[in-house]
Amino acid sequence: VDYVDIKERTLLKVPGYENPVEFGVLTSFAYPLEGNFGEIVVATTRVETMLGDTAIAVHPDDSRYQHIHGKFAIHPFNGRKLPIVCDAILVDPNFGTGAVKITPAHDPNDFEVGKRHKLEFINIFTDDGRINSNGGPEFQGMPRFRARESITKALQDKGLFRGVKNNEMRLGVCSRSNDVVEPLIKPQWYVNCNGMAKEALNAVMDGENQRIQIIPKQYASDWKRWLENIRDWCISRQLWWGHRIPAWYVSFENDELKELGAYNDRWVVARNEEEAHKEASQRFPGEKITISQDPDVLDTWFSSGLFPLTVLGWPEKTEDLKAFYPTSVLETGHDILFFWVARMVMLGTKLGGDIPFRKVYLHPMIRDAHGRKMSKSLGNVIDPLEVVNGITLEGLHKRLEEGNLDPSELAIAKEGQKKDFPNGIAECGADALRFALVSYTAQSDKINLDIQRVVGYRQWCNKLWQAVRFAMSKLGDDYTPPTNITPDIMPFCCQWILSVLNKAISRTVSSFEEYEFSDAATAVYSWWQFQLCDVFIEVIKPYFVSSDLQSVSAKHFAQDVLWLCLDNGLRLLHPFMPFVTEELWQRLPRSKDSIRKESIMISEYPTVVEPWANEKVEQEMELIESTVKALRSLRSLMPAKERHERRPAFALCHMEEVAKIIKAHELEIRTLANVSSLEVASRMDAAPIGSAVSVVNENLSVYLKVKGTINAEAEREKLRKRMEEIRRQQETLSRTMDASGYKEKVPPHIHEENVAKLASLMQELVSFEQASKHLEREIAAESSIGGE
Repeated sequence: VDYVDIKERTLLKVPGYENPVEFGVLTSFAYPLEGNFGEIVVATTRVETMLGDTAIAVHPDDSRYQHIHGKFAIHPFNGRKLPIVCDAILVDPNFGTGAVKITPAHDPNDFEVGKRHKLEFINIFTDDGRINSNGGPEFQGMPRFRARESITKALQDKGLFRGVKNNEMRLGVCSRSNDVVEPLIKPQWYVNCNGMAKEALNAVMDGENQRIQIIPKQYASDWKRWLENIRDWCISRQLWWGHRIPAWYVSFENDELKELGAYNDRWVVARNEEEAHKEASQRFPGEKITISQDPDVLDTWFSSGLFPLTVLGWPEKTEDLKAFYPTSVLETGHDILFFWVARMVMLGTKLGGDIPFRKVYLHPMIRDAHGRKMSKSLGNVIDPLEVVNGITLEGLHKRLEEGNLDPSELAIAKEGQKKDFPNGIAECGADALRFALVSYTAQSDKINLDIQRVVGYRQWCNKLWQAVRFAMSKLGDDYTPPTNITPDIMPFCCQWILSVLNKAISRTVSSFEEYEFSDAATAVYSWWQFQLCDVFIEVIKPYFVSSDLQSVSAKHFAQDVLWLCLDNGLRLLHPFMPFVTEELWQRLPRSKDSIRKESIMISEYPTVVEPWANEKVEQEMELIESTVKALRSLRSLMPAKERHERRPAFALCHMEEVAKIIKAHELEIRTLANVSSLEVASRMDAAPIGSAVSVVNENLSVYLKVKGTINAEAEREKLRKRMEEIRRQQETLSRTMDASGYKEKVPPHIHEENVAKLASLMQELVSFEQASKHLEREIAAESSIGGE
């Protein structure tokens, strides 16, 4: 339903009417009071509904009407007696005349008044918007807005019309048909949910006996809110499709009211028409009857609420039902937690004897890149197939044109598409879309889907393909995978990649178990991108170009580990990117002594291999990567044409242990940092003139020969600012530790951490001071050269 705000008298085109219909006016008319008490004036924007009026409400404290409390007005067209009721909730005595006509069957507020005062509910409309027999023979069969004109004229003829005036109002309009929505009550079928709701509530909220877990857990509060405030569930729907309600209406030959459902006590419920006729005959003996099935269908959520049962053959006691009910996990959107999930739990418990599933995972809702809800009229609806296969801007426009948007909405939608997708949507493939959506699941309860992010993952798929092809070329055509490996005898980089692979497997599996799918995707992506591709594949390249015995041995180990990484890495990635991983995995060499599964999808998912874990190696590689990062950062400061030149590098170590690590892994650092040489020393004066400096940590600084291409003054200023920041941190921490009661309040382990952090800051400050002195020497050297 769309709502149109109308400020004053307005003529609108309504389907089915030749002439425009008037809205935005308030029509006043009088009801004569019984017993010669005069009249009472009411006003309405829908004068035709007065045919269904059953009362007039006034405020109990309104002195103007206290003399007629409990009296009656007389309906001018059918003589119906309308009680004068007092209602402080609905009536505002300062608005209009202070008297309100009550039509319980055609207004939500009047409906509540009708329930409070036990009024009669009279429906005056047929389903196609005409006046029915309750409206009286004078108006029966008239379309509602023609009846509006006829009733106004009839009131004028009876001297009861009191005029019209402009009135601001909000009009409900059907978004599909553009017809004006008419509130009315209809007999409906309801389910009493109180008992079922209590069981469903306890299944989630009972801490001692929780039978259903909702993930993410914050949605349990929504579950509680809905089910603690449960109301009877209306399961009737006036639609063309759905399971038809198994109820039949019984008509008598001499019925005064002929409409279906006119008498509420004439319904029978049965499995089929034959059973319904038999029951009707027993209930109404001696009557000449006909039966008609209710044309309504069951609420979609009622039908779909039976899904866990019916899919397994219920109501028959099938083997599938015995074996698979209850199921394990339901995955759905959080927006239908009550509408579907709660209904499945209620119906499953009631009809199946048990909850339908043990866990419920609720995914975020997908919106556009700007956070807007997807809407046809905005043109921001994204069809997954269009992302997978790609589509031009013209193709997007054509899809809109084939829809049912009106010309103004179509223009807005096209403009939105042109702004968001000026070049259409690039072909991304299913894997990239799948990985992007999984990666987004950490984004609260909404996914603001940016197609450029999906494109980025498509490009990463290409990089993955190229990386595996490169790795396969290093294995060779005659390579045979190992049956087992011993990491301890392998090169350092091989031990490291197996250890971090082990950690990636552990994080991925644990994230899956916790339903943290974004964390799982991040763990897999980070290992492939930042550890396998960026480090391991790069660092083993020297093994394949050298022919000495040590390199040959290292090459064989690297091949075995490379194969293990590809095999485990592809299986680890498979749930996120099923297509590209299947294609690449099928190309991997097969081990002679093992039978490989036909498809990656039925192969074993990787598990942690304890002998692969090596924290010491990981810590050493962390230092190596920090060193490489510092050297690359220095290289980035050089002029663009010189950045690819290999320059000498120098490492100044303040601890013997650090110096040993740097010396032991000189090859890895030189390879990854692309430097021509790496000299390790522990004396300050060993740093060569003409070098740029970067402090890695409190125990290590690195220098890169730059031939005067770095602005020493600017670099010294950067060091000065960094030293100021360290001093501030040091002072803040010192004040904290010197504060009164610190030792008594702070746990011992926190105190130890603070002591270590303070020592680290002090040593780091020393390193920066030494680096600053080096730059001062650089500046002095440049000055002396300039002076000559």
